[in-house]
Amino acid sequence: MEVQLNFTPAYKPCKLKTLPIRDQPAYRVASNASGCNLAELLAAVVGGSQQIEVAEGLLSRFGGDIQRLYKATVTELASVHGIGQKTAVRLKASLTLATRLHEPACDRPQINSPSDAAALVQCEMSLLDVEHLRVMLLDSRNRVLDIVDVYRGSVNSSQVRISEVFRPAVQRNAPALIVIHSHPSGDPTPSPDDVTVTRAIVSAGKLMDVDVLDHIVIGGNRWVSLKERGLGFT
Repeated sequence: MEVQLNFTPAYKPCKLKTLPIRDQPAYRVASNASGCNLAELLAAVVGGSQQIEVAEGLLSRFGGDIQRLYKATVTELASVHGIGQKTAVRLKASLTLATRLHEPACDRPQINSPSDAAALVQCEMSLLDVEHLRVMLLDSRNRVLDIVDVYRGSVNSSQVRISEVFRPAVQRNAPALIVIHSHPSGDPTPSPDDVTVTRAIVSAGKLMDVDVLDHIVIGGNRWVSLKERGLGFT
């Protein structure tokens, strides 16, 4: 006679309940957010009794890569087990909020060097999937008026319309601007097209009485000033 044995899986309590209060994500974030790992931060945002399991599922789904998490759509986030639409929206908002740290504050930061300009946009632009070309509009004291996204796609001389680059400056009556664009490859080395576009923009600026102070290329955690390298500026 064949005997069949039925095994009932052992009950596994949620990980949150097995941790002492001091080791739970919410307490850890409240005590020292900068000392938390990515799983703890995600768990605190997700909330709920299964927050640790859900956070671990998120990290598994996106390979533990914060950049992949940031780039994920709400639909992709919601597809992870334990995350509904509302939680996915909350996660997307939290991840996007972090990129706003270096945006111009209400007191309008003053740009005194290429590093000042790069610092305002590098965090967010280094995460972009495609090339973006933006203009940083400045007043007569080099204070930031606005940062405007004017072009998406390969930055080359055959596609970029110079008039579009200057449109925001004309609309805001900005006397100066800095061109900034991203290299999704992570390599900020200016291409020949970058230099050609820069030369055309600088020449147009002289005709329009708008001072083109620099063209900065953002790539990963690095940036390059074309003006510092003497590329496109004479």
